[in-house]
Amino acid sequence: MNYENHQASVHFSSEDDVFFGKIPGISDLVTFEGKSVKELKSLFREAVEDYIETCAEAGKKPEKTCKGSFNLRLYPFVA
Repeated sequence: MNYENHQASVHFSSEDDVFFGKIPGISDLVTFEGKSVKELKSLFREAVEDYIETCAEAGKKPEKTCKGSFNLRLYPFVA
């Protein structure tokens, strides 16, 4: 899921019968959970908005989720 330049990692707990997620790739811990996909999406948006608001109150810039890609260019080795 994506919202306001933040991506979520989502998992399902069959033991608790709930979806839970977090925003990976940032130093702050932002989590959310819901019993349905609709509820999960809503609570994810709420968690992101709360994170952005909390950062503003603390005077810090909210971090963005890392994409997880790493570009590397290799040049041919010439002997």
